[in-house]
Amino acid sequence: MKKLVIGILAHVDAGKTTLSEGILYLSGKIGKLGRVDHKNAYLDTFELERARGITIFSKQAIFEIGETQITLLDTPGHVDFSAEMERTLQVLDYAILVISGADGVQGHTKTLWRLLDMYQIPVFLFINKMDQNGTDKDYLMREIKKQLNDGCVEFEHVKTDHFYDQLAMCDETMMEAYLETEHIETAQIKKAITERNVFPCFFGSALKLEGVEQFMQGIADYTIVPTYPNQFGAKIFKITRDNQGNRLTHMKLTGGKLKVKDSLNNGIWEEKVNQIRIYSGQKFETVNETEAGSVLAVTGLSQTRTGEGLGIDEASNTPVLEPVLFYRIILPEGCDPRVMIPKLRQIEEEEPELHLVWDEQLQEIQAQIMGEVQIEILQNLIQSRFGVQVTFDAGRIVYKETIANAVEGVGHFEPLRHYAEVHLLLEPGEVGSGLMFDAECSEDTLSKNWQRLILTHLEEKAHKGVLTGSTITDIKITLVSGRAHTKHTEGGDFREATYRAVRQGLKEAESILLEPYYAFELELPVKMVGRAMTDIEKMHGICELSQTNGEISVLVGSAPVLTMRNYQKEVIAYTKGLGRLFFSLKGYKPCHNAEEIIQSIGYDSERDIDNPTGSVFCAHGSGFLVDWDNVKDYMHVESYFQKKEDSTGEVAPKRVSYSEEKWISLDEIDQILNNTFYANQGKKSAWKKRKTAHESYYEDFVSVSSAKANKEEYLLVDGYNVIHAWPELKELADSNMDGARMKLLDSLSNYQGVRRSQIIVVFDAYLVQGHLEEVIDYHNIHLVYTREAQTADQYIEKFAHDNQKKYNITVATSDGLQQIIIRGEGCALLSARELKAEIEETNERTKQEYQGIQRRPRNYLMDTLSPEAKQRLDELIKDENKT
Repeated sequence: MKKLVIGILAHVDAGKTTLSEGILYLSGKIGKLGRVDHKNAYLDTFELERARGITIFSKQAIFEIGETQITLLDTPGHVDFSAEMERTLQVLDYAILVISGADGVQGHTKTLWRLLDMYQIPVFLFINKMDQNGTDKDYLMREIKKQLNDGCVEFEHVKTDHFYDQLAMCDETMMEAYLETEHIETAQIKKAITERNVFPCFFGSALKLEGVEQFMQGIADYTIVPTYPNQFGAKIFKITRDNQGNRLTHMKLTGGKLKVKDSLNNGIWEEKVNQIRIYSGQKFETVNETEAGSVLAVTGLSQTRTGEGLGIDEASNTPVLEPVLFYRIILPEGCDPRVMIPKLRQIEEEEPELHLVWDEQLQEIQAQIMGEVQIEILQNLIQSRFGVQVTFDAGRIVYKETIANAVEGVGHFEPLRHYAEVHLLLEPGEVGSGLMFDAECSEDTLSKNWQRLILTHLEEKAHKGVLTGSTITDIKITLVSGRAHTKHTEGGDFREATYRAVRQGLKEAESILLEPYYAFELELPVKMVGRAMTDIEKMHGICELSQTNGEISVLVGSAPVLTMRNYQKEVIAYTKGLGRLFFSLKGYKPCHNAEEIIQSIGYDSERDIDNPTGSVFCAHGSGFLVDWDNVKDYMHVESYFQKKEDSTGEVAPKRVSYSEEKWISLDEIDQILNNTFYANQGKKSAWKKRKTAHESYYEDFVSVSSAKANKEEYLLVDGYNVIHAWPELKELADSNMDGARMKLLDSLSNYQGVRRSQIIVVFDAYLVQGHLEEVIDYHNIHLVYTREAQTADQYIEKFAHDNQKKYNITVATSDGLQQIIIRGEGCALLSARELKAEIEETNERTKQEYQGIQRRPRNYLMDTLSPEAKQRLDELIKDENKT
């Protein structure tokens, strides 16, 4: 028999469970219609679901339409159980999206639509509750096309000109067929639906069974049963336990067959299938064998995980919908948390998005939860299964971290008789991409088995950021190099080196704190729109007026979860119950109050002993720790960035802008030089101790000094860099750049009179079209305007390179990269700040010397003569007067 797996999804209260009951009743699967409000729905099998009137856990029912066996998977509609719904999407052939005709397209409906698009699942739409007053089919159809997709087509009156005309607008193949024959074949329509170019829409009332039978016939007529390969494959989408505590692994066979006592494995574990169950509602049938296309539950597997692929099937990506709040689970007095954690792990297997964590420092159990309804359900589950009454605290936001620039992370692990070094390239990823891992490492450098092991270690752990200890996301991590030892390397060595490489790279990178945002839709009376928009602005959100009908307006937008999580109660209060707020998780964005959050969390990455940032090296037969900022002084493998620069001639790091002074100390520059120029050595010499840049440049200090003493002194000043670094010049430059330039030149001219060196001030003119290099003498200094397409940096670097042997050159700049290059040429450095301090000190010293001269008493010649000389002089004057 042909097999189809169809999931049914909806915004809460759209009538999804009622439609499921109608389909099962009309197919003959059940003999009596159940009702949610009567607490006897066929698929709401748990007492909690019947008590609350909502679907909490996804369940399945099997029925037949003609020669096709359909497995219907009912999913939760409440936003708190979105993760359960998303897990089910992984195994669907088609989806039914239920929309309330009374409410139209709601906030969560759009979230579901985006997920269906992401998983590329063909969709049939059923617009429910059309029996209620005020529903307008034409208006709803326009709204659905506008809000969801223009390919949504009404399928009530098929095989009419209007029907074919609508289909022709959705697909080029159908357009050509319609123009040629004025008819479109059913096979073409099926293909367009499967390719998600057409989305059939049906209208009716599930409660009254209006339109349901026609909807079922539409599914039978316009679906294509998938074909499956002969090789075994399976996708695991759920883990549960039955009433006897047996662990059930729910999966869909995507290839081949499965028999009882077959062995299954994922490359790490291997276990046998003890029992195969085919569930329908609360009941199940045991079978000895089943074929591809079936959805089943098996016992005997203890190590399976949700989202895992077996056989030819691959594992699923990380779910898009995830909790954004984490809570502390408060155990009753006398309950040992270490005894309770293994029990809670059972629930985590079934709800993997809980991410249970035992915080050793705080001595508390933490769980990530979607909302208050899920808390109530968890409390009930823990009470019923383990007899423990737990409570939860007020809850906190789940933050994440990412990076803004590319860095190379280095991890080294070399205690005695162990060895591993790992180099990872960390790059910012696309928003919402999560963590991506890749390898671009030559097998000549590191063998394939070690590379695979490193990638495994990258994937096996949730890596912590360095700002708040939150998990990192939206980063691409690429293995670019590494080294193993033929004798001493063991698997665990690469685990340590890999973890440390990630952390060392994060410490070097510019980290960004991310917070979750809600996408919301707010319906409220027109006269209250102003109040709502003001509230949203205060919440650091954005919004716009989506629609209004004179009485009710709809605002749509986004805002941080932190500020909006309790806004629902306010809306109900100030609208007196007339307002409705729908929201769904939009994703993560940079935190609006990052500094405040970082300070309040108080995470110290240096003291996190479980996630070290430094590395372990070996010397004289014993290991020693090296802090993260010194690791690259000791690393054994050439830097990836330096290797890339050597091969392409391109400088990888981005230059620092003028507006921000980033002064690097001489020690830091020496470290950088040591890790670039001196790192490019052969395999043998790489094990030798390298000279530091300090040793290389200053080892012959006496002879070098004497040689340099005879050279002419030159001071090169990066003009605009200094202007933007001196506060008084920067303030003046904002209103009068010419004035700032002249003030700088006057200061340097006065300084030259004391220093007695050649001073060259260089200004960028690289954006001036057709400009030639211009050299001007300004009093006793030289002024240079660069030519078109030449920056001041380039002029200074070229001058230093060409003349460093002829002159003693000092460069004044605060451009970090330029400092490294100039230092590499052997020139002296002054930061803009140091230049300013030296000029001010020189001026002060000159002023004091002048004032000292002014205060000094005058000396007369007569005061220095002896009495005899004075007498002789007087006699000469008298004789002269007589004559």
